[in-house]
Amino acid sequence: MRNILKLNILLTFLIGVFMTSPATADSNTIFMDLASGRVVIELRPDLAPNHVERIKTLAEQGFYNGIIFHRVIDGFMAQTGDPTGTGTGGSDLPDLRAEFTSEASFGRGTVGMARSANPHSANSQFFICFDDCSFLDGQYTIFGQVTEGMQFVDSIARGEPPAEPDSIIRMGMVDVPDNEAAE
Repeated sequence: MRNILKLNILLTFLIGVFMTSPATADSNTIFMDLASGRVVIELRPDLAPNHVERIKTLAEQGFYNGIIFHRVIDGFMAQTGDPTGTGTGGSDLPDLRAEFTSEASFGRGTVGMARSANPHSANSQFFICFDDCSFLDGQYTIFGQVTEGMQFVDSIARGEPPAEPDSIIRMGMVDVPDNEAAE
């Protein structure tokens, strides 16, 4: 009987850990845990609804967990999102059509989708700008902005690829309490 009680307690704990409620549909905040700390990104569905939905989907699936920053250029950006770590891979989902905007500009902390020469080839790779990157405006899709933890992005190892690349430990949606989602 005592073992059954212990098993029940353990199962209740595990269910609480692994079956946490998913982020509400209104949640547009994502976190990215790095070895150096947590980065918080405010998603911009007003600029790029399809790209935001893709990032949410992949993050909720755990796709980004463990993926390295494979291209990190000082004064420019840190790029990640390729499960092969080579810069040539992506998810199994179809590529996205570009959602360029004139409503925002690539600046420090701006998060944009990486792509090939084809403007409609964004899939899972993204980058975070270290500094002003307004020369990318109208050529790449902006889908978010770092709101906390930019100092942790600044500490990502540089290189193409870095000799000892940093990785995303975990990436997911920030839950919004019901009372905030209703506002």
